[in-house]
Amino acid sequence: MKILVQLTILFTICLVGQLIAGLLPIPVPGSVISMVILLLLLLFRLLKPVHIQETAEFLLKNMAFFFVPAGVQILEKYTFLQGHVLVFALICIVTTLLTFLVTALTVTGVIKLQEKFQNRGVSHDGSHQ
Repeated sequence: MKILVQLTILFTICLVGQLIAGLLPIPVPGSVISMVILLLLLLFRLLKPVHIQETAEFLLKNMAFFFVPAGVQILEKYTFLQGHVLVFALICIVTTLLTFLVTALTVTGVIKLQEKFQNRGVSHDGSHQ
């Protein structure tokens, strides 16, 4: 039952992100909006990691499984890609490197924000203000 509740929380956040994306005048993926919502909920402690931890860990451990449909789609379009394999490979390499870079910068920024929030209530001598 606990996992069902956690899935409901995550899917509700995804649904809200999709709804917001549909209302925006600019094309922003609903998944990106959902991740921002999740980040804000966690940062402002409206949602605690323990509320979604088990399901999030399961999804992360099995993430490769979710890329199977995309891989199948690429194989189905192989005839279209035949003359552009090098360009496609270059695009994959560049976007992978950019994703790693942005992820590293985001994680670093979130860690700094968390440290800032944690240290806000503690003075230099270690006592709480």
